[in-house]
Amino acid sequence: FYHMDLYGSEERFDIFPEQLSGQEHRPLGEMKQESASSSEKFQSSQAAGYDLEKEVAELAKMYGIDEDREKELELLGGHLVMAGSRWPPAHTSKAGFQDSVYNATKSSSLVEDKSTKQQGLPGKGSQDEDQSKTRAEDEPESPVFSREILGSGSMSDEWNSQAVSEEEEAADVFCSTCKMPIRAFDKLFGEHKDHEVAQLPSAIESEKEEIHKNMCKLEEQIAQMENFASHLEEIFITVEENFGRQEQNFEIHYNDAVQVLAQKYEEQLEALGEEKRQKLEVLYGQLVSCGEHLDTCKELTDTTQELCRENDKANFMKTLVSYNYRLEEFLKKEVDLELSTVPDFEERVIDFSEVEQLMNSINAIAAPCAPVISPQAPNAATGTSLRVCWGLFSDDTVECYQLCYKPVSNENHSNEQAEHMLKVKETYCTITDLLPNTQYEFWVSALNASGISPPSERAVYVTAPSPPTIKTKMMRSCENAAMVCWESSDINPVDSYVVELSKLTDEENGDNITESIVGIPNCEVLIHLQPVQSYHICVRAVNLGGTSERSEPVLIHTTGTYFCLNEDTAHPLLAILGDGFTIACDELENPECDLPVYDNSFTRCIGILGSLIPFPGKHYWEVEVEEDTEYRIGVAFENTPRHSYLGANNSSWCMRHIITPSRHKYEFLHSGMTPDIRLTIPPRRIGILLDYENSRLSFFNADIAQHLYTFNSQFQHYVHPCFALETPAILQIHTGIATPPWAVL
Repeated sequence: FYHMDLYGSEERFDIFPEQLSGQEHRPLGEMKQESASSSEKFQSSQAAGYDLEKEVAELAKMYGIDEDREKELELLGGHLVMAGSRWPPAHTSKAGFQDSVYNATKSSSLVEDKSTKQQGLPGKGSQDEDQSKTRAEDEPESPVFSREILGSGSMSDEWNSQAVSEEEEAADVFCSTCKMPIRAFDKLFGEHKDHEVAQLPSAIESEKEEIHKNMCKLEEQIAQMENFASHLEEIFITVEENFGRQEQNFEIHYNDAVQVLAQKYEEQLEALGEEKRQKLEVLYGQLVSCGEHLDTCKELTDTTQELCRENDKANFMKTLVSYNYRLEEFLKKEVDLELSTVPDFEERVIDFSEVEQLMNSINAIAAPCAPVISPQAPNAATGTSLRVCWGLFSDDTVECYQLCYKPVSNENHSNEQAEHMLKVKETYCTITDLLPNTQYEFWVSALNASGISPPSERAVYVTAPSPPTIKTKMMRSCENAAMVCWESSDINPVDSYVVELSKLTDEENGDNITESIVGIPNCEVLIHLQPVQSYHICVRAVNLGGTSERSEPVLIHTTGTYFCLNEDTAHPLLAILGDGFTIACDELENPECDLPVYDNSFTRCIGILGSLIPFPGKHYWEVEVEEDTEYRIGVAFENTPRHSYLGANNSSWCMRHIITPSRHKYEFLHSGMTPDIRLTIPPRRIGILLDYENSRLSFFNADIAQHLYTFNSQFQHYVHPCFALETPAILQIHTGIATPPWAVL
C-alpha cells in the first residue's frame, strides 16, 4: 500500500541545510566590503562628535524616566556602541541618517536654550529664540528622536519596514515562549523581555531531534497501518467468497421455501375464517336473547306506569298484588351479561418444521474470518510445553478452532517436518510433549457450519531450554572466588545463562537465593564469594521462550583452593582412581611406549596437570606420598612441553624426589637447575603454597611445619598444578585446605 523507499532513505533526515540559501552564493570579498563600509560609517559618525550615550542620558533625564529604565538605556547604549554594524541601520540611507543627526542636534540646542533661560545666563539672543520657536512650530519636537531611540513606534513606514527586515536578518536567539527567532536586543528591551530564550543553534538542533523522533514514530505508524491493510485485504477476499456461496444457496432453495410458506398461509387463513364464523354466530344468538329481555323490561315498565294512574283503590290493590307477583318472578331470573365468546382469536401454532428444514439447508451463517495469532508472551513456555493464544477480531460465529503446528525446519534437515493438528473451543491452547529449546511454527483457522476460515499468519514460538549440567570435575574455587563450568544439553544454542547462589547457614537449608548473576554468554563464570562459607550453586539457561529449570545444585566451600585433575593431559600409563584425587602408576613398561595418547597428554613424563587456578592471591594444597615414592610435584604453564620432564624447562617449577644408593635426594627444578639442598627428614605430606601476588612458590613438610624451599619467579600467566610419578606408586592430592599460619612467609 505504501512505497517505503521514501522512509528508508537517509535523505529523510536532511531537513535543515547547513547554511542559509541566501548566504551560500555570496562571495567572501563582497561580505568583507560590506563590513568595511559599515565600520567606516561608524567611525565617521564618531569623528563628527556624535556621542550617543550622552544624548540618550540627556533625553532620559528630560523625560523623567526612572532609574531602572536609565540603567536599561545605559545597557542599550553600550550594546549599540558595541554593535557598530547596527548603527546606523544597514538599510537606512545616508540622507535619512543625516536627518536623524540633525533632529538630535536641534533637540540638543532646544534643551540648552531652556537650561540657559532657567538659570538666567546670557544665551544667543532673542533672535535665536524666535528662530527656535519658528522651527519648533514647523517641525516635530525633540521627543520624536527619543521615541526613535526607545523604539516607541513613531517612525515612518519606510523605517518600520527596514527595522523589521533588519530584525529578521539579525535574529541570533530563539524565544521558547513565542516559538520564533528574535534579536538579543529584543530580549533585553522588547516584548520578549520576560520570555525564556535559547541560543539559535541549540534551538535548531533541538527542533531537528524532535522532528527526527516524530519521523521515527511516523514510520512505526506506517508499518502498523501496512500490517492492518494486509489484514483488511484478507477480510475483503473472505467477504467476496462468502457472498458468492450464500447467493448460490439462496437461489437454489428460494422457490421451495416460498412454495411451502404459501401453502401454510392458505391453510392458516382457512382455519382463521372458520373460527370467525363460529364467533359471529354465538354473538348473534346472545344479541337476540338480550333484545327479548329488553322488550320484557319495557313492557313491565309501561304496566307499572298505567297502574300508578289508576284512581280506584280497590281495583288498584287487586291489580297490584298480581303485578308484584309477576314482577318478582321476572326479577328472580338471572340475566347473563357475560360474553359467550371472546373477540381474540385462538393463538395458532404454525408448523414450520418443513420450512426450518429448508432454511437449515441454506447456509445463512457466513464462514468466519481468519484469526490473528498472538506473538509469544513472556513466561509462556517451559522446556516441553508452549501456551499459544490468538483472537478473532470480528462478530463471526465460531464453533471451534483448528490449531496446526510443526517444528521449524533446520537448514541441516532437508526433510519436511510433520504437521500436527488440534481442535479446541477456546482462543488458547497449551501444547505439551515438545522438544526443549526448539522453534515451532503455529497457525490457526476458525470453523463453523458454513466452513473453515483462511489460516492465520504463521507465528514462531520457542520452548524454554532444558536445565544445564554443571561439570563438577572442572569446578575450581578458592577462599574468595569460584570458577563454575557447565554444558548445555540442548542442540540449539541459548541466549544466555543465569547462575543462582544460595549461602548455607545454620538456620537456612540453601533454598533461598541470595544472589543471581544474569546475562552470562558462555558456559563458565568467575564468581566472587565470601571466605569460609558454603554455597549451593545452580544454573539456568535463558532464551526467547523463557528460563529453564534449575540444574542440579553443586556444593562449594570457600575454606581453601579446590581444583580437579585434567584427564586429557594424563600420560597413558597414569591412572586416576575413583575419588578423582589419587593417581597411580602400576605399569613397568617403557614410558615411551606405543599406547594411544591424546593430543594434550604427556608422552615422556608420566605426569598430569590439574585444572587452571585463575584466581589471584594465595593458594595452598597438599600431596601425600610414600617414603620410597619417586615423584615430581609443582606448577606449570598451560603450554609446558608434553614431551619434556617437569622442571626441565622454563615453563614449569617442581620438587623432585629420587632414591639413590646412598640417600634420598630432593631437587627443586626449574629450567633443569636445582639448588643443593639436603633434607634430613623425608616428608610424607608436602604442602605447596602458590602466591601470585608475591610471585612465590613454596614447599613445606606439612607434618612438622618445616619450610623446604621457595621459588621466586615472575608468573606471567596463571598456572596449573602438576604431578608425576617416576616409579610405580600412588600419589594422593588434598585440596580445599585452609592456608596454615606457619605457611605464610
